[in-house]
Amino acid sequence: MVYRLKKALYGLKQAPRAWCARIDTYLVSLGFNRSVSEPTLYVKKNEAEIQLVVSLYVDELLVTGGDQHMLAEFKAKMKDMFEMSDLGLMTYFLGIEVCQAEEKILLGQRTFALKVLSKFSMENCKPTSTPIAVGMKLSNQGDHEPVNESTYRSLVGCLLYLTATRPDIMFAVSLLSRFMYCCNEKHFQAAKRVLRYVKGTLSHGMLFNKAESLKLVGYTDSDWAGSCDGMKSTSGYAFTLSSIMFCWSSMKQSMVAQSTVEAEYAAAANAVNQAIWLRKILADLNLHQREATEIFCDNKSAVAIAKNPVFHGRTKHFIIKLHVIREMEQAREVELIHCNSEEQVADIFTKAIGVSIFIKLRKQLGVTSMETKEEC
Repeated sequence: MVYRLKKALYGLKQAPRAWCARIDTYLVSLGFNRSVSEPTLYVKKNEAEIQLVVSLYVDELLVTGGDQHMLAEFKAKMKDMFEMSDLGLMTYFLGIEVCQAEEKILLGQRTFALKVLSKFSMENCKPTSTPIAVGMKLSNQGDHEPVNESTYRSLVGCLLYLTATRPDIMFAVSLLSRFMYCCNEKHFQAAKRVLRYVKGTLSHGMLFNKAESLKLVGYTDSDWAGSCDGMKSTSGYAFTLSSIMFCWSSMKQSMVAQSTVEAEYAAAANAVNQAIWLRKILADLNLHQREATEIFCDNKSAVAIAKNPVFHGRTKHFIIKLHVIREMEQAREVELIHCNSEEQVADIFTKAIGVSIFIKLRKQLGVTSMETKEEC
C-alpha cells in the first residue's frame, strides 16, 4: 500500500519550495510586489511611496516601513495566518549583531567570531595586523604535509560567513577557499593567520550613517596571473551608497587573461553586471539612479577599450561577453572612469598588501571599531 503525502512536512526536500510558494501567495494577496531581480524581496507601494519592505530568508522575515500603523497591521495579519513570533526591533539576525541609533546602524559579528576562535582553540593567539602576509602565494603543489580536509573546510566556511560584515578579510578567505580538496599545512597556517587577525579586530564591523542622497558608485580592480596553479587572475569589486560599502566581491576569473588589460577588463565586466543588478534593486525601492553609475578603474587601457570600439586589434582575443561594458556605457547605465592606484579601494580584494595601505583601505571600506556601540 502506498500513501500519497499531501503536506510538505518540515525537513522533507519539497518543504522549502512549498513554503516559498505559500508565503509568496500570501504576501502578494496583501498587496506586495515581488522583485523581479531579487525573489526574496517584497515591496508594498502606494504610487511612488514605499509603505513596507519585506525580506525573506527561509522562514526568517525582516520587515520595515515608515508607517507604524501599517507595520503593526501587517504583523497582526501574519500572526493570524502563520505561527510566528515578533522579536521587535532587530538586534540579532543570523549571527549578525545589529545596533540601531537615530542616524546610524552598526553591524558586527563579534559573538560569532569568538565562537570560531574557541572552536579552533585560538582564543589566546597573538593578533596580526593583516589577514594575509604581503606577497603570499598559495599553491596546491609542494611537499607540505596534508591536513584534515573536514577541519580545513569547517574553518574556511566559518571565515566565509564572517565576510558578511568583514570585507577586509574577503580576499584572504577567497584565496583559502580554492584549496578545499587539496589543503596542506601551509594553507592551514594561512587560515590560522586570518583567525589571528580576527582576534585583534573583534570589535570591528560596518558602520552605516544617515545620508541625504544615495548615489551608487563602484570600484573594480584585478591582479594578473595571481594563481600559481592555473595562472588565472583575481577580480574584485566594491559598491558604495553615499559613504559606506555595502556590496563587495573577490573571486578567481574563469579564464586565463593574456595581458593585464584583459584581466582588468574582465574584472570591470563583472562589476558592470553587478551594477546593473543593483540599479534594478534600488529601482524596486524607489531609489532610482538617474545618472550613469560611475565605476572607477585604475587601468587606462581598460577604460579606453570600453569607450572606443576601434581597439579591435588589441581586443580580438577577448571573449564576447566582456563587451557588455560597451553596451552599458552606450546605454548610459554605467560609466567606466580612470582613477589613480592610490584611490583604488578594490585593491584590498585582489592582492596581499602592506600594513599601512591595508589600514587605509580598510577605513575607506567603512570597517570600523564597534566600541562606539554604547552610544546606541
